[in-house]
Amino acid sequence: MAPASTITPIGPDVADRYLSLVGDGDEQGATALVAALLDNDVPAQRIIVDLIALTQRRVGELWAANEWSVAREHAATAVGERALAAVAVRTTTAPSRGRIALACVDGEWHGLPARMLAELLRLDGWRVDYLGASVPGRHLITHLHQTGPDAVALSCMIPTRLPRAHAAITACRAAGVPVIAGGRGFGPGGRYAERLGAQAWAATGEEAVARLSTDWPPRHVIDLAMPDDEFFLGDEEYTHLVRSRPQLIATALERLPAAYPGAHHYDEAQLEATAEDLGHIADFLAAALYVHQQQIFTDFVGWTSSVLRSRGVPPIALRIGLGLVRDQLIDFPAATAMLDDALGTLA
Repeated sequence: MAPASTITPIGPDVADRYLSLVGDGDEQGATALVAALLDNDVPAQRIIVDLIALTQRRVGELWAANEWSVAREHAATAVGERALAAVAVRTTTAPSRGRIALACVDGEWHGLPARMLAELLRLDGWRVDYLGASVPGRHLITHLHQTGPDAVALSCMIPTRLPRAHAAITACRAAGVPVIAGGRGFGPGGRYAERLGAQAWAATGEEAVARLSTDWPPRHVIDLAMPDDEFFLGDEEYTHLVRSRPQLIATALERLPAAYPGAHHYDEAQLEATAEDLGHIADFLAAALYVHQQQIFTDFVGWTSSVLRSRGVPPIALRIGLGLVRDQLIDFPAATAMLDDALGTLA
């Protein structure tokens, strides 16, 4: 560990050193590094944004490329959480703006991005109630009634959680509390956030801080009640897919050996992984149907294809999996059209 006097603001050398520490599960080394940066007068916001957040993104890329295992990725994330806590304990800011409740939507377990936003908001003078990962909607609303915050910040990193995000946003608006949404789950440019009823969306933690400090609640928001002509979300196809998900996966697994003879020799772990992959197909297809956006499913298929390729899985395996799901949905035109479009991208 280099002494504080040799630590420079967040440059490649510091970033590489920090990545090495979190990759090695070295909590003590990582927290010592961020402490040294603070001692060297590097602003806490820059440590959070330019070091911890960017490194966490790199950790995800290393997992997707099959260079790091799931266990190593989880261990690195845990070290990142401890490094963030080390920054938080060394910085104090008296609340001067208002109170905000920050939560991950029900079923969203990627809590570190939201935790980083909580610290950025706290440093900007907000009193932050960080409710954590996967907060059930009813508990979020109970908290709003008990505390009366000025706003809710809602994080969704995976599109499969959009239906639950919609339920939470609707409940927050009914409680009279405006919502700012964030996270990749809301789509490029937050395109699904407004459709689900959020008053605003922010691409980054810093953008959220700036938005909340300069234009909140948005001036165009007069009535928090959902408009009468709200775009209808979810339909018969979505409902059928969600309800039939277990049978859909079971049937696909039964038919798999006939479509892909290699599956005759799958062990228990391979069968479990295949069932999980089929579940992801169903979940992302359901999310795409819910908001009527093909891009959600197409992006998922493209990302899955690259992940499987990095793990040596034959490309035909994904095509077969999509086909086994499609064969069970032939009476549902929107779902089959989405599957056909995704299959076309794999060609």
